[in-house]
Amino acid sequence: MRVLRCIWVGCVGVALSGCAGYKVGPTNGLSAGEKSVQIVPFSNQTLEPRLGDALTGALRKEVQRDGTYKLATHDVGDIVVSGTIMQYNRSAQSFVATDVITPRDYRVSLIAQVTARERATGKVILNKSFTGNTLLRVTTDLTSGDRQALPLLATDVARQVTTSLADGTW
Repeated sequence: MRVLRCIWVGCVGVALSGCAGYKVGPTNGLSAGEKSVQIVPFSNQTLEPRLGDALTGALRKEVQRDGTYKLATHDVGDIVVSGTIMQYNRSAQSFVATDVITPRDYRVSLIAQVTARERATGKVILNKSFTGNTLLRVTTDLTSGDRQALPLLATDVARQVTTSLADGTW
C-alpha cells in the first residue's frame, strides 16, 4: 500500500512539473490588448491579383484571433504593420502517373516583406521576410484552384507574422 502511494505521489509530481513552464496569456510580457495594431493594406509587386487584399484580411483575422494585441480598426494603433508581397511562385510537386509532363500537384508559395513600427517613436520592431506555402491539386480549372488556395496561403503567412509580433521582446 505504501509503495502504491509513493508511486502515485511521484506520478502526480511529474505531471505537475511538466506544466511548470506554461504561461497563460501573451508571452511578450504585455497584458492582452494593452497595445493596438494598425494593419496597413499590403502592396502587391507580383502579377497575381488579389494577393494584397487576401494577406491584409488574413493578418487582421489572425491578430484578432491571437488576442495579444487589439486590432485598431477606426483609430490609429500603437504599432503600424505594413508590408509588400515580393514573390508568388507555383512549382510542380507531383505529376500524373501516365504523363510525366502534366503536373498533378503544385506547391504555391508567397514571400512578403513585413515591417512593424511603433507609432510614437518610429522604432522598427519587426522587419522580416515571411514565406507561406500550400499545396494545390490541379483540377480542370487551374484558376479556380488558385482561388481556393489563396486563403490558405495568406493564412499561413499571417500566422507567422502574428507569432513574430506576439513573441517579440520589445
